[in-house]
Amino acid sequence: MDAKLKLGFDNYSIRALGWKATQLLEYAASLNLDTILLSDLDVFESQDESHLKEIKTRADDLGLEIQVGMLSICPGSKMFDPRRGTAEEQLKLTIRIARALGSSVARCVLGHIDDRRSDGGIEARMAETIQVLKNVRGFALDSGVRIAVENHAGDMQAWELIALIEEAGREFVGVTMDSGNATWALEDPLHNLEMLGPYAVSTGIRDSAVWETEEGAVLQWTAMGEGMVDWKRYFSRFAEVCPNTPVQLETISGRPNPIPYLRDEFWDAYPKARIREFMKFAAMARRGSPKQPITFPSGRDPEAAEQEFQKAELERSVGYCKEVLGLGLK
Repeated sequence: MDAKLKLGFDNYSIRALGWKATQLLEYAASLNLDTILLSDLDVFESQDESHLKEIKTRADDLGLEIQVGMLSICPGSKMFDPRRGTAEEQLKLTIRIARALGSSVARCVLGHIDDRRSDGGIEARMAETIQVLKNVRGFALDSGVRIAVENHAGDMQAWELIALIEEAGREFVGVTMDSGNATWALEDPLHNLEMLGPYAVSTGIRDSAVWETEEGAVLQWTAMGEGMVDWKRYFSRFAEVCPNTPVQLETISGRPNPIPYLRDEFWDAYPKARIREFMKFAAMARRGSPKQPITFPSGRDPEAAEQEFQKAELERSVGYCKEVLGLGLK
């Protein structure tokens, strides 16, 4: 791979630590990273311009590029939090913060896999999200910030997310491409890259293990290099289709997630599933072998154990990306 790709992480990787933006920047710098995705607004102690300017100055001093994000912008999603204002208000706030911090993107999501079984299904939730995006189009274009909708928590498959972006307007909406969420959405991450790579302006990258069960399959995410994804092949292609997009690690290891696709009712949530795409995922499951879920020894403080585990998973992943894959500019 000739192109050098920027390397960073999503602060969700070490969520148990509860760190604020400045602490996260210092930590990213200690790992010699290029970027950081501050994926929720709670990491900011204040949203005042003066505080944001301080964060931007510190990031510049450390040689770090910031990307900014929030969660759901879909009013009908089970993930949407109306206590923070309307979807449009929340998205405009995120765009404002992104602009203040020099972030070229504002990451957001539709919702969660459960939205596929909501009233009207995922198409209804997509229509709501598209309308919100159209309502902030002018604000986003004036701000020079690209809205980056993530394939999140199994909500949309790649082809559905592409349809959403094309309908909303590709001139101001792109993708946060999540390789781990691809497997939750019944996709092989390499296929997901082929589909979403041309739209990707941000990422959430982690490894996946998938194996067959009597009811279908189980998915469990892992640290980089400890799952099933052929990362050398993945990033070779990544460098061709989205070379300017940062590789932002989002490690969420140790959660077994059943995908019971041999149950008839499972497919009620996927009325327009594409069989050829699903077969790539099924082939991945056939190659896999079971992983043990993460458990912590009894007697240990669970919060401290979780914090230590999350840091170790991220740091091991950073090491793998730098030493084995040659990612990062530093």
